[in-house]
Amino acid sequence: MRIALGIEYDGSAFCGWQTQLAGCAVQDKLESALAQIAGSPVATVCAGRTDAGVHALGQVVHLDPVAHRPLNAWVRGVNALTPAALAVTWARAVGDEFHARYSARERSYRYVLLNRAVRPAADQGRVGWCHLPLDLERMRHAASALIGEHDFSAFRSSECQARSPVRNLVRIEIRRSGEYVVFDLSANAFLHHMVRNIVGCLVYVGSGRRPPEWLAAVLAGRDRTAAAPTFSASGLYLARVVYDPVWDLPGAVSAQAPGRLTTIDA
Repeated sequence: MRIALGIEYDGSAFCGWQTQLAGCAVQDKLESALAQIAGSPVATVCAGRTDAGVHALGQVVHLDPVAHRPLNAWVRGVNALTPAALAVTWARAVGDEFHARYSARERSYRYVLLNRAVRPAADQGRVGWCHLPLDLERMRHAASALIGEHDFSAFRSSECQARSPVRNLVRIEIRRSGEYVVFDLSANAFLHHMVRNIVGCLVYVGSGRRPPEWLAAVLAGRDRTAAAPTFSASGLYLARVVYDPVWDLPGAVSAQAPGRLTTIDA
């Protein structure tokens, strides 16, 4: 029986999602706990691999354990064996045709940026930071050029292994919540570093370093070197993965601002 799991984790405690020889990845810690519950090695497949320092509140994985266990064992049992920075939030039995990565219809990321003169302390590792005042209207105007299906080569990492740079970005919302600026992005899929590179460019625009029209030119140029540097991983959250309703998987939660969680509307 294939099992789907919802996962959340504090990315600052791990060296990324994908398993590493040093055993420091989210996948390493999760599979170790799952193996103890299953009584044999368990391999997992995730909806989206996250980098070191990137958090998740709506990661989804699937596994094919040999042993049958009650669904609660994949939640409370596993959580008794994982580090404090990693938790399974739900478990569902799904058909063998379900695939955490390939069955996903849409992915949503949220970037939480502290926008004040003083660097973060209590929120260190959980938010990005920009000390310059940011003009949200300028950023919104610039971001509108990215909506739709485009070649996002200018926003992909040189290490990106995706076969195609074409993605369909269906939503970019930017809002302020006190001292925080929150970026919400949804697409069919994202390239490696795509969200962080977009946020870096929007910060350039919002701080006045570039005009709003510059972002459209960067997109059209397809040249990564013409864009802003990759922004910090600290404020990035994999917030939600959307699947066909037939799978009846729970909704995810997302960081509205550090210390406060809210359900993402469908």
